[in-house]
Amino acid sequence: MGLVSFIAKLRQIRAQRPAIPASFGANQLVSTILQRRSVRKFLEHDIEDEEMALILEAGRLAPSTVNMQTWSFGVFTENTWRQTFGRSIPYGAKRAIMVLGDITRIKEATDIFPDVPLVEYTVSVINASLAAMNMTIMAEGLGIGSVMLSDTGKTGFFSAAYLKKILELPPGTYPLMTVVFGYPADRSLPMPPKFKTEDITFSGPYVKTQREKIGAWFSLMEAGYKASNPFSSFKSKLKYYRDNLNRAEWELKDMVMGEKEQMGSTGPGGTPA
Repeated sequence: MGLVSFIAKLRQIRAQRPAIPASFGANQLVSTILQRRSVRKFLEHDIEDEEMALILEAGRLAPSTVNMQTWSFGVFTENTWRQTFGRSIPYGAKRAIMVLGDITRIKEATDIFPDVPLVEYTVSVINASLAAMNMTIMAEGLGIGSVMLSDTGKTGFFSAAYLKKILELPPGTYPLMTVVFGYPADRSLPMPPKFKTEDITFSGPYVKTQREKIGAWFSLMEAGYKASNPFSSFKSKLKYYRDNLNRAEWELKDMVMGEKEQMGSTGPGGTPA
């Protein structure tokens, strides 16, 4: 990518704006949701316990499938994170919430999941992700920045086996992501490259996004990543993921598919699995 093309793409990224109808321009909730950005540089200012309590309350009250609440939250301060993992919270954040999919409580209450590990995992991921998003929105409303991590600092599903060991996770719990929180050092972060609404929606039969639009998005991603990581590249980051995907896949398979006997599950018709 040449310098002229690089600068042009950065200008294109900076020019992006959320599509907010004029009649909703003064709506604070609309602004909170659409102006939220992932923050990776934080101030030294700490977060109050009452603020974290509100963030957790947003997670606790998130919607879930049949109100099953298939989640658990590992809550960390700077000190407890360091005591647990032996390092700082990524990006110098002040607080962290590790979001787990967790079917252990529903397993205790009912036999709705006799031997369907993929359904169990999917339900837990859906619900826990809704809770995580709720918490980031609450944080934004409080003026607190956040970013969701699935890999950086071994914080999510990409390091499932490591987290299972460190946190002594029982069968039926799945580390998904960690959301780290702090007051943002910069409140004017640009919107990352996004597809247009018409590129991701359909009515009736599924419609594929045009190849050239996908290519245009990818080139913007490369430019944006290069601007924020001048000594790396988006392609090198993708290569890192490719090089580790098989390991992550096997760890998740072992965690999701290999634990049914430990969970005391039964096969179809109630027979032992």
